[in-house]
Amino acid sequence: MEGEGKLIVFSAPSGSGKTTLVHHLLQQNIPFGFSISATSRPPRGHEKNGVDYYFLSTEAFQAKIKEDAFVEFEEVYENTYYGTLKSEIDRLWSEGKHILFDIDVVGGLSIKNKFLENTLAVFVQPPSVAALEERLRQRGTDSEEIIKERLAKAEKELSYANQFDYILVNDTLETAKKEVVQTVLHFLNS
Repeated sequence: MEGEGKLIVFSAPSGSGKTTLVHHLLQQNIPFGFSISATSRPPRGHEKNGVDYYFLSTEAFQAKIKEDAFVEFEEVYENTYYGTLKSEIDRLWSEGKHILFDIDVVGGLSIKNKFLENTLAVFVQPPSVAALEERLRQRGTDSEEIIKERLAKAEKELSYANQFDYILVNDTLETAKKEVVQTVLHFLNS
């Protein structure tokens, strides 16, 4: 894997707004490519293979682990894997793009540590755990059990925030959108 592009990693507890901020950045006039993660979970709603994720069976995901096909991967929940394929980074760098990642906290730190000089790791933090819970409930996509699992995981993920290059508190979305564009442009121009 070779490339000249920079990597912008967004990680956060589920419901913090990182995906919304990543989509906002993709709408800016910056040569970004979005790193499509691989996962062993089934598609939700209108998600499409090769657009939202590369959907793999658990067995296929484990086979790719054995092939050393991932830059990073994590078993985020039991038998539910997420990871970044080496081929995905190669694809985007070959197109001359900087790469945006929307990945879990451990995966985000793994990317940062592998590409230290070229990476800006941004941790998107909710204003509070109560606000996070409210956002997860407003989504209306998860069962009570999943919401409780996500909140328990969020507590652990919040403890990693200080290992990131930048902590963005997403209290007011419009303010967070402006702040993220300024922060990323500053990094790309440095």
